[in-house]
Amino acid sequence: MIEFIVIVESGADARTATKLAERVLQEKFDWLDDDSLQYHFQWTGLEEGTQHSCWRDIRKIIDDAKSQIKYKHSRFIGHHSKSVPLKADGAASIKVLNLVRFLQRIRQIKAVLFIRDLDNQPERKEGIEQARSEHINKTPKLEIVIGAADPKREAWVLNGFIPSNQQEKQILEEIKNKLSFDPSIESHRLRATSEKEPERIRNVKVVVEQLTGNDMEREKLCWEKTKLKHLRERGVHTGLTDYICEVEERLAAIIVSD
Repeated sequence: MIEFIVIVESGADARTATKLAERVLQEKFDWLDDDSLQYHFQWTGLEEGTQHSCWRDIRKIIDDAKSQIKYKHSRFIGHHSKSVPLKADGAASIKVLNLVRFLQRIRQIKAVLFIRDLDNQPERKEGIEQARSEHINKTPKLEIVIGAADPKREAWVLNGFIPSNQQEKQILEEIKNKLSFDPSIESHRLRATSEKEPERIRNVKVVVEQLTGNDMEREKLCWEKTKLKHLRERGVHTGLTDYICEVEERLAAIIVSD
């Protein structure tokens, strides 16, 4: 079975990114429905039997691979092949890709998805891009997809938020008045990290909680049901539009060749 490896910060990130990718692929291939998806590929982690792997666990996963499957990692010097120092996440991403190359000997891994909150650190995406450029032309073929949420995954959730009743409309209006902008259209501007006043209203997590009532099922509707056209239009500054394009370009190519 073809595998797409998913590297994320949390289970919520994995659910959001994979469901969005499935929707994009289904839009591109009308013969691909919910029932048939499972026969074309599966979302997995670096370790067999998992659905994703977390950034924080990468070192342990590599150490376990050394003892369990005799993985021998190459000496790593922290530089791109062009002797350019790697940006944040670049080293970790290369370590993941090196392990994936080893795993390709025994598993049908065709792609890796790196999903990351930028958290006001654009160099994170730059580092992952450095790792991709290092590996993109190696064999066997491996597609590398980057989903960089700016500033966080919750910004993507807000991109898909459409009020479903009068109460939600009222809450959105109140938040818009406090911010002087629409957080569902300009969620990239919500960059506060504190949940205390007066910064609280500019924290993207807080705004999502207020609009969805902290209800995960309501939150899921924002990426599962909102039209992709709508998400593409609103996600230009949050990295969502770029992620959708990456899935269209890189994962779709695997489905076609399968």
